Amino acid sequence: MLFDHITIGVLNNEQKSPLFTAAERIEMIREVTAPLAEAAGTRIEVDSFDGLLVDFAKRKRANCIVRGLRAVSDYEYELQMAQMNRHMQPDIETVFLMSADAYSFVSSRLVKEIFFLGRSIGQFVPPIVEARLQAKAHRQNADAERA
Repeated sequence: MLFDHITIGVLNNEQKSPLFTAAERIEMIREVTAPLAEAAGTRIEVDSFDGLLVDFAKRKRANCIVRGLRAVSDYEYELQMAQMNRHMQPDIETVFLMSADAYSFVSSRLVKEIFFLGRSIGQFVPPIVEARLQAKAHRQNADAERA
């Protein structure tokens, strides 16, 4: 509702070992956001990047970075990041959006922990994400049994 064109950046971060590759995450994001884009009449692009978000935003000719806040503890980190980004690229603004109350406590770490301990995560993630997690866990279990 706020933007005519949204670019979602998926960071290739070699310091982390994500459960899904950047290509897998891009595919899931595209599937999840397609109905939202259509309903809102917004163009949504998904792309991966290396390095700084502010440099990615500049390459994409973005004038705004949208960051989500779940709790006050997120704000301190995000404010520091926004100020640094403003210092590097003064023409790009950062906008903070609060998460819905129902998701204010949700993090990827907690969702993965709940999932791998055998509980349903359907209330926290879209069905496509839960299905992909189940498929990945099944493959990992099959690979471990073969080894």
